[in-house]
Amino acid sequence: MNYRLMWRKAVNGVMLGLTGVCALLAVSVLFFILGYLVWHGGKALNWDFFTKLPKPVGEEGGGMANAIVGSAKLLLLASLIGVPIGFFGGVYLAEFGGRTFAFLVRYTTDLLNGVPSIVIGIFAYSIVVLPFKHFSTLAGGVALGIMMIPITLRSTENFLLLVPRSLHEAAMALGASKWKTIATVVIPAAYRGVLTAILLALARVAGESAPLLFTAFSNRFWSRGWDQPTASLPVMIFTYAIAPYEDWHRQAWAAGLVLLGLVLLTNLAARLVMSRGMSARRS
Repeated sequence: MNYRLMWRKAVNGVMLGLTGVCALLAVSVLFFILGYLVWHGGKALNWDFFTKLPKPVGEEGGGMANAIVGSAKLLLLASLIGVPIGFFGGVYLAEFGGRTFAFLVRYTTDLLNGVPSIVIGIFAYSIVVLPFKHFSTLAGGVALGIMMIPITLRSTENFLLLVPRSLHEAAMALGASKWKTIATVVIPAAYRGVLTAILLALARVAGESAPLLFTAFSNRFWSRGWDQPTASLPVMIFTYAIAPYEDWHRQAWAAGLVLLGLVLLTNLAARLVMSRGMSARRS
C-alpha cells in the first residue's frame, strides 16, 4: 500500500513539474519576443516615427504616420463590414436558427475561419480590385472585414447561448415579444462577451499583411479617401524588413513593436471587459 502511494506521489510530482516547465517555456517565448522587439524597436522609436512620412531611399529618419493612419482606416472599415454581419448572424443562430440550416452556417463559418488569409486577399482582389482596376483602402477593409465575420459570429452566438433561459421566459411572460426580449434582455446581458469578441477579432486582423498586399497594397504618402492605395503597419514592416537598408530595418523593428503593443493593449482591454462582466455576474 505504501509503495503504491509513493508511486502515485512520484508520478504526480513528475507530471506537475513537466506541466510547470511547459507553462514556463510558453511564457518565456512571449517575453523573449517582447524583449527582442523592445531592444531593437525601442531604439528607433521617437516622435518623428508617429508624426512624419517615410523618407526617400538614402535619407535617414522619417516615420510611419501614414501607415498608422492607414491601419486605423482599414480596421474601421473592417469593423463596419464584419461586426454587423457577424453580430446579427450570431443573434440569428442563437435565437432563431433551426437544426439543418444552423449546422450548415456554423460549419461554413468554421471553415471560413480556417481559410488562409492570403486566400481571402485573392478573393477580395477578384471582387473589389479587378472591377475598379486599382488597389484601394476599400478593398483592404473588405478583406479584413471578411476575416472578422466568422470570429464575431461564432463568439456572439456562444455568448448569447450562455444567457439563462429564465431571462427569456421572464421577459416573454411579462408580454414582451421575441425581438423585444432579444433586444432589451438577452443582448444587454451578453454585451460584455460580444464586445470582447469584437476586440479579439480586431486584434486578430490587425497584424495581417498577406491580404493587404493584394488589396490595399501600400503608399508612401497620405491616402485621401477610400479609393486609393494606403499604407499599413504590417505591409510596411514586410517592405522595410526585406529591404537592404539598415535604417529601414530599424524602423521595421519599431513598427513591429508598435503593432505588437496595440495588439496586446486590445487583448488586455478584452480581458478587462470580460473580467468585469464575470465579477458583476458573481455579485
